[in-house]
Amino acid sequence: MVTTDDVYAELRQVYDPEIPVNIVDLGLVYGCAVTPLEDGGNRIDVKFTLTAPGCGMGDVLREDIQGKLMTVPGIIEADVQVVFDPPWSLQMMSDAAKLQLGMM
Repeated sequence: MVTTDDVYAELRQVYDPEIPVNIVDLGLVYGCAVTPLEDGGNRIDVKFTLTAPGCGMGDVLREDIQGKLMTVPGIIEADVQVVFDPPWSLQMMSDAAKLQLGMM
């Protein structure tokens, strides 16, 4: 069985191309749901945002997220969507990310 912890561990391998911090610690992941499928395996639904609405990296991040999730045993479907509500802010970053970027 795939858990949300498994999914978040994989999402920590995805980095914003413009910031050297993973998308989880940046606070870009807004939601993750694991749904067991009738025929076996799991579907993963991920909602994430960008650091700025005009950022052109949405498709790049979406493809990276989907590609990484599809390597996890037991995941056979992944729906990855960019959302903009609520807008991202610096307060959404983890303390580890702030420390890494010299903000603490």
